[in-house]
Amino acid sequence: DGLTPRAIAELDALGLGDYLDGRPRLDGLLLHGWGATKRVPWPSGRFPAYGSAVARTELDEEIRALAVSKGARMIQGAKAVDVTMTGDRIESVTLATASGTSSIRVRDVIVADGVKSGLGKSLGREWHRDTAYGTAARAYVPSTRADENWMGSHLELRGPDGNLLPGYGWVFPLGSAGGGLLNVGVGALATAKRPAHMQLRPILEFYANMVRDEWGIEGPPVRLTSALLPMGGAVTGVAGRNWMLIGDAAACVNPLNGEGIDYALETGRLAVELIGDTRADPDHTARWRDILVDHYGLAFSAARRLAGLLTVPQAVPTLGRPGIRSQRLMSMVVRVMGNLITPDDADLVARAWRGAGRVSTRIDARPPFS
Repeated sequence: DGLTPRAIAELDALGLGDYLDGRPRLDGLLLHGWGATKRVPWPSGRFPAYGSAVARTELDEEIRALAVSKGARMIQGAKAVDVTMTGDRIESVTLATASGTSSIRVRDVIVADGVKSGLGKSLGREWHRDTAYGTAARAYVPSTRADENWMGSHLELRGPDGNLLPGYGWVFPLGSAGGGLLNVGVGALATAKRPAHMQLRPILEFYANMVRDEWGIEGPPVRLTSALLPMGGAVTGVAGRNWMLIGDAAACVNPLNGEGIDYALETGRLAVELIGDTRADPDHTARWRDILVDHYGLAFSAARRLAGLLTVPQAVPTLGRPGIRSQRLMSMVVRVMGNLITPDDADLVARAWRGAGRVSTRIDARPPFS
């Protein structure tokens, strides 16, 4: 539900900027941990200096309605479950409905079916868990502070037993237009070597109770959902001759905060631009992996390596305790975690982050999207 400034920029480009006028305008992050609190505004620069929060059911419906208004033909109550191939091209997509199955002949296919990506699997998509991945849960709670203009983030996440977890908790105020609710959630990092053996529901309920007074929570968490999140391009098989995976299906999720909406919007735009630019080329989507690597490869490699480090016991307090007491350092962290460094940025932080990405990519056993 949380929208970073980068996601706001993509919604503006779609023509949905006005839709957010009645939604919360979130100025930055209210960070907590190890006895300290910091208000860190979103950095100014290429992107808007604010974020927002909208329930995904509402945001997705608004995007769907916009697509239909622009001429898209929408089929609802159906799920794409399989493909028929002619050689190495998708000839048709099989849809499952309540009344049975049917097929649609296709020219190009953009696979955008989320973290599990059933259709992607049928095309050979494979998720590799040797690098960091996420496990997360969220719920909604009524609150007297739903119109707050900061995102809450607790970097010192503990379970009901008091043990420190390699993750963080969040609070996204959805505003009056969002029903006076907060999105309250917890997320933790894991790798194949250090899997996350956690019961998410009691951790989320414990966290919601922990922030109850601070955030004016007036009821128990409801509508709880959870998911495993492939992150940092940790998938192979993202494209073929006339198809490509985007968004969560392509593991375009930030390894440092689990955010994926901006990547979903961006990769959707980039995929359409690629098809439009190269329609006459029957192999145009073969370029898709290179485009993903060019846009996200360095940052994803560095971020998932850092995220993997955070799964090591005691790494979180070792880095977090001194870090949260520095306003400058926290501003740098928010800039990196919020995916707010662009290729045009030439300052020291941007150069250092890209340098870390280049070094990380060279030593990756499996670079992003490989």
